[in-house]
Parts: sequence; structure tokens; C-alpha cells
Amino acid sequence: MYKQLIRPLLFRIYAEKVHSLIKNTLRYGFIIPGVKQIIASFYQINDKRLEREVFGLKFKNPVGISAGFDKNAEIYNELAAFGFSHIEIGTVTPKPQDGNPKPRIFRMPKDKALINRMGFNNGGIELAVKNLKKRKTNAIIGGNLGKNTLTANVDAVADYVAVFEGLFDEVDYFVVNVSCPNVTDLCELQDQDYLEEILFAVQEKNKQKSNPKPILLKVAPDLNNQQLDEVIDIVSKTKIQGVIATNTTVTRETLKTDYKPIGNGGLSGAPLKNKSTEVIRYLATKSNKAFPIIGVGGIFTAEDAIEKLDAGADLVQVYTGFIYEGPAIAKKINKALLKRI
Repeated sequence: MYKQLIRPLLFRIYAEKVHSLIKNTLRYGFIIPGVKQIIASFYQINDKRLEREVFGLKFKNPVGISAGFDKNAEIYNELAAFGFSHIEIGTVTPKPQDGNPKPRIFRMPKDKALINRMGFNNGGIELAVKNLKKRKTNAIIGGNLGKNTLTANVDAVADYVAVFEGLFDEVDYFVVNVSCPNVTDLCELQDQDYLEEILFAVQEKNKQKSNPKPILLKVAPDLNNQQLDEVIDIVSKTKIQGVIATNTTVTRETLKTDYKPIGNGGLSGAPLKNKSTEVIRYLATKSNKAFPIIGVGGIFTAEDAIEKLDAGADLVQVYTGFIYEGPAIAKKINKALLKRI
């Protein structure tokens, strides 16, 4: 029903307005007694055979929601009811910021893709913490860390440390995001020197805690093999717990849609599938599976998720696939995984 009836109606409305509509529908709909239980009974699959222990945390199943869908930690409780084992909130920056000018997100149905140039629009640390204190779910919550656009790259370390400190008591793991193509000069922070400085600084703060938490690095799909080798080296040096592969891509290969009027932005969805899988496979193989990997990019079906897991991912996350395939995507993937077992 979602793809035949609901999605065509939603796709008539500007994407960012639809996102607000869905967010408000979930927030207010779940206030009605019994709604959460009905949703959970239909969409959740609770089976111990699906459980995964990754970087010291126990996940009920391998399927989560990637950062960007719940930037300000407003609907993570509701999203968990749809069968996702983990929800990554953010990207969170120290101060609130509006992001890039609208329109800034574009659907490409012919390609089952999105192009976005949101620009880390979010309400900052204070709002995220306020919302995270309303946590009612036992799903794993990740915090995606970013810097404010007006913060120069030479000063970026302070921003990442500030968000880490601010979110520490509220989330279960952290992701350092330096690979988003929609923030001016952010990708420069993927250079080895910048990246090591940020990760060492965050790790130093982590070590000072009585209960250190996993720190992961989110990488771009557009890195060459030499850069991926550097990622492996950086993970080893800084002793972070894992990698998320991958963020959105700036390439426009094989697109059927005329993307030139859209302009710049990160491409996600089906065109990213093979590229992200190859990054996962390279990192897993070249490192001899030295660290866990969360696979993201182009997951629409159970087969797509299994392909990522077979390539070396320990967990997977969806975003664009959730928008195109609907709320049953985690259920479908988990059912297929059980059949495979």
C-alpha cells in the first residue's frame, strides 16, 4: 500500500515538507494510547538469532537508521517501534545552524535516489540533549558529530570535542563525520593530519570517562584505495572502534535523471549501492577485518542488505531506502536474514 498509494501522494510535496509532516505525524500519533504497541507488533521481529554484538554493544538486529533522518533526536523513540535496532541522531553541531538555502533536497524517482545539500541544519547540542533525555526505547542510539559551518577547519577539533562532551551521557556510540559533501571545505578534514588530530582529541576525552564509549569514523564513498589504506592506518593509530561506510557521493555516474538543474549536493540511494559495497569489501579485506563496519548506501531490499553483510559489514543502516520502500524495510530485511539462518 505504501508504494502504490502513500508514496505517490507524498512525492507530490516538496521533500523537506514531507519530512516535517512525517515527523509530526509520528510524534503526535504515538501519543494516542496503544499506537506504539500496534506499530511494534506489526513491524518488529524479535528473535535472538538476529542479535549482534558489535563494538561492545548488543543490537537486537543488524538494521538501523542512518544519521540525517532524525537530526535533533525528535523521533528516535518512534522510529525504534518500526523494528530498527539502532538510530543515529544528528549530525549535531555545537551551535544551532540553519544549513544551506532551500530548496536543498531533491528526489530522483527514475534512479531511486536523492540529492541533498542540507548543510548540517540542526538545533545544536542543547536541543539534542533536551530531546535525548526523553528516551523511552532500549534501541541503541548513536550520536553523529559535526562542526559548525562558520568554524574554520583549523579550529574544528574544539567543535567535535564539544559535541562529544555534550552528548556523552545521552548516546551509546559516536560517529565523527568529516565526509559530508554539503558543508563548505568539510571534506578537507579527511586529510590524514586533520583527521588524526580530531580523532586523537575525541579519544583522549573518551579515555578520561569512567565508561568510555565506541567512536566510529564515517567515510566518503569517493576515496581511492590509497586513501582507504590511510583510513585503515588511522583506525589502527587512534584505536577508534569502527567505520561507517559510506556517506553520500559527489559523483553522478549512470543517472537517468537530468541532474544539472539540481546542482551540487550528496547523492544517495540506489546509484550509491555498488560503490559503498566496494568500499566495505576493500576495508574489510585489506584490514583483515580488524574493526567493525556499518554498511550504508543503496539498501532498498533484503538482498541489498545481505550483499553489504557478505562484503564485510557487521550492521547496516538505511535512509533513502526507507523513504522509497516505506516503514516495513527493517522487517523485510530481518525476515530474510532469519530465512537465511
